[in-house]
Amino acid sequence: MKNMLYKLLSVSFLATMLAACGSEEKPKQAPPTVAPMVAKKQVLVPRFVQDSAFVFVEKQVAFGPRVPNTAAHKNCRAWLVEKLKAYGASVVEQNFQPKISGGTLNATNIIGSYNPQNPERIVLAAHWDSRHIAESDTKDVDKPILGADDGGSGVGVLLEIARQLGQNPMDLGVDIIFFDAEDHGENNDPNSETWCLGSQHWSKNPHVAGYTAKYGILLDMVGGKDARFPKDGVSMEFAAATLNKVWQVAQNIGNGNYFVNDAAPSFVDDHFF
Repeated sequence: MKNMLYKLLSVSFLATMLAACGSEEKPKQAPPTVAPMVAKKQVLVPRFVQDSAFVFVEKQVAFGPRVPNTAAHKNCRAWLVEKLKAYGASVVEQNFQPKISGGTLNATNIIGSYNPQNPERIVLAAHWDSRHIAESDTKDVDKPILGADDGGSGVGVLLEIARQLGQNPMDLGVDIIFFDAEDHGENNDPNSETWCLGSQHWSKNPHVAGYTAKYGILLDMVGGKDARFPKDGVSMEFAAATLNKVWQVAQNIGNGNYFVNDAAPSFVDDHFF
């Protein structure tokens, strides 16, 4: 999956053109004009380093649960900003304070932009916070989770992509967005708007006025053991062409056992907002 995501970014905007025209020569007519062949553009696709992504996940977990209003959350935020800047991104820290049943969260969406002057953009996103309570676990149900998979894995993949973008510049406009306060929702209502507070805030207050993107890819819980990724209902409703393209590329490079053509139900998640 990880190799596929970067290949999609690097390869999907290559264009190969071959134009030629010709016809039988007719009396008193000039010979047909043949357009020159356009050489294929060779682009080196960098190798996604899985171990690097794992190190990024390990570093997040080392901070502890990244729950808003905690020291671990504050320290991880500073580290994420530092890494994106080190990898050549222009960084915006979008602070917001959503109200929840227990008070107010001090939250920050972190946006790292490549080629910000390019109006043609894509979004790659994940959430960087972790859930404040492990009520679905079998023990320590009242304690926060470390979030190695749920949050950490997506951020780890995107940091490795950021590292590759820093080392291998390209013309495309890319915005890597780490949403905050996504996993603080009410568990008794998984479709309520108490979830995904960071993506809700950003969708209503984009970091650039009038912002638009051609498409976005959001990663959530991508590091699970024996993971299988069906086609979720919301993505199929709003972005079927992009979703099918990603799944086809994944299947073409041998990852069809992960990216399956099964349909999944619609639900409220980061990509909905």
